[in-house]
Amino acid sequence: MLHYIKKYPFSLLIIAVVTYLSFFRPPSISLVQVPGLDKVVHICMYLGMSGMLWIEFLRLHKKDNTPLWHVWVGALVCPVLFSGMVEILQSTITTYRGGDWLDFAANSTGAIIASVIGYFVLRPRMK
Repeated sequence: MLHYIKKYPFSLLIIAVVTYLSFFRPPSISLVQVPGLDKVVHICMYLGMSGMLWIEFLRLHKKDNTPLWHVWVGALVCPVLFSGMVEILQSTITTYRGGDWLDFAANSTGAIIASVIGYFVLRPRMK
């Protein structure tokens, strides 16, 4: 475990922040409600998580021949599965979070966007 903490510190920090943001009770502030702002926040959270996983993986594996499917699993499949588990846990163990499947779709969209950027933009530049 210490190996992963040393290799992927920023990714693990972002995962911890996303986990915290997924389960804390948001304050009730009466602001102007922007439709769809919640979904944009979900896309940004998972775009940041998956994007950082891509960046750290590509940075650490420039010179070795680690298969590229490792980053696809670690930076796309795992965040999507993680977001599905978070949505299920929100609906079952909290009373103040609903576990919306549109949030899951937004999370998956963020991970997909980050993976497309990681593969087509970051990977060629970091080689």
